[in-house]
Amino acid sequence: MLKVELHSHTSDDPIDRIPHTATDLIDRAAALGYGAIAITLHDRQLDIRPLEPYAAERGVVLIPGIERTILGRHVLLINFRSGTEEVRGFEDVARLKRRAPGLVVAPHPFFPAPNCLRGFMDRYPDLFDAVEYNAMFTARLNFNARAVRWAARHRKPMVGCGDVHRLHMLGTTFSVVDAEPDPDSICAAIAAGRVRVESTPLKWVRAVGTMTDLMADEWLPWKS
Repeated sequence: MLKVELHSHTSDDPIDRIPHTATDLIDRAAALGYGAIAITLHDRQLDIRPLEPYAAERGVVLIPGIERTILGRHVLLINFRSGTEEVRGFEDVARLKRRAPGLVVAPHPFFPAPNCLRGFMDRYPDLFDAVEYNAMFTARLNFNARAVRWAARHRKPMVGCGDVHRLHMLGTTFSVVDAEPDPDSICAAIAAGRVRVESTPLKWVRAVGTMTDLMADEWLPWKS
C-alpha cells in the first residue's frame, strides 16, 4: 500500500506564487511517509526526470502531471508523458486518453470557485477516471460532499489530495493505493478502484489562515 499525493505545486508554477521548491516538496513528502507524489503545476508539465534520482534516494516515486485549465476550469492530467500542454478543450482530453494511458482527475469539482468543473462533470462524465476529495475542509464546512455523491452515482473512485500550495498542506488528506511503486501501476490501481481516501478536517483557524495566505497572493505586486 502506498501513500500518494496527486495534486501538488512547486515554485516552478507559472501561475501561483509557491514558496517551496520541488526538492523541498520531495523532502517533506519523504518525511511524512509518502511513496509517490505528482507535481501538477498550472498549465505547465514539469520535466521531472532531473528530479527522479533525488526522489528515489528518499523512497518517493514522482508522477508526471499538470493542472490544465480547460475552458476556464481545472482538470488534473496525471501520468501522460506528452501532449498535455496542447489540450484546449474536453474533446482534446478524450483524444489524449485514446492516444496514451493516463489518469484524468476532477480536482475540487464543486468548490465555490470559477475554475471548478461543476456542471462540466455531468456533461463529460466518461472523461474522468477519479474525483478529488480536497484537503481544504472543516468538520462543519465541506464542499467535498457533492463530489462524493457524484462519484458514487457514476461509480468513480475518490482520491484524497492536498492541492499543496504550502508545505503544511501536505499530509492531512491523501490517497492510499494498492499498487507497486511505479506511476503506471499507481494510476492503473486508482482507475480500478484500489484506492481509499484518508482525510482529517482542518481546524477552523488553520483553514481560514491558509485561505487568507493563498488569497493574499492574488494581490501581491509580483502578479502584475
